Amino acid sequence: MVDLVTVLGHTAAGKTAFAAHLAQRVGGEIISADSRQVYRGMDIGSGKDYEEYLVDNIRVPVHLIDILEAGYEYNVYLFKQDFLKVYTDITERDLLPFMCGGSGLYIESVLRNYKLLNVPVNQELRDKLEKKSKTELKALLKLYGPLHNISDTVNPKRMIRAIEIAMFQATSVEGSGQEKDLNSLVLGIRYERSLRRQRITRRLEQRMEEGMVEEVEALLSKGVTPEKLDYYGLEYRYVSKYLLKELSFDDMFSKLNTAIHQFAKRQMTYFRGMERRGIPIHWLNGELSMEEKIEQSVTLLKDQRPPESFSP
Repeated sequence: MVDLVTVLGHTAAGKTAFAAHLAQRVGGEIISADSRQVYRGMDIGSGKDYEEYLVDNIRVPVHLIDILEAGYEYNVYLFKQDFLKVYTDITERDLLPFMCGGSGLYIESVLRNYKLLNVPVNQELRDKLEKKSKTELKALLKLYGPLHNISDTVNPKRMIRAIEIAMFQATSVEGSGQEKDLNSLVLGIRYERSLRRQRITRRLEQRMEEGMVEEVEALLSKGVTPEKLDYYGLEYRYVSKYLLKELSFDDMFSKLNTAIHQFAKRQMTYFRGMERRGIPIHWLNGELSMEEKIEQSVTLLKDQRPPESFSP
């Protein structure tokens, strides 16, 4: 029996609106699986898209967004703890939980029931690693096996944290104590390459019009450092460079647009890896209408849930 629906896909695939419509149709609530949407004040750059949770004038509840102030370092260990708390609350109210997002490691930590560790900061190790080049850090990280999260190699700060975690895991068998095996129907939304690129560029243009530059400017004025913004990902990294006059607006937009296209490609590579690791993904053509995608998904869900627990 399915006890969780997972909605995933590349950036700009329309995951949020689809998950909200399907959850409204079958009686569910959404748990965000996004590493940046947890932060307050990071709305446009992280793509929270609040309006997409409104379906037929009813707001579909969403959890794990806006739960922390910018500046805090969230991680997959904390996500899984928070996810399971919310999951339990939703199921105890006889509703169906929906996990929705594009952070592959967060999603896989739930679907494959990772045994995770609460890894403390090792300042002595960090001080040593900060003296190494990015190439040296990447080589050191590879010594601990294949990378679970491609974003770990984006900047030195992420690589240092990944090495810190890997070294701790190598010497510890402690788990989080919150492991739970879940049977999830996994739905993926994807577009072919040219359409994906068009959607990404169009959405970036919209976000600029909505005030993404002003959002990053506000974060900087609140004391969130450029180094921390770099840690928070592409939009915050490139826009902060523009605000610090390291890039012109046109250069910033062009480089950011290219970086997001590359990121979307890495997302799809990660999802294909999930399939190879035993997670079946039912892919939906993004070009289908919302109703067509919903009907296909309802049929899949009916096949995997007993009639008494399903009321579309």
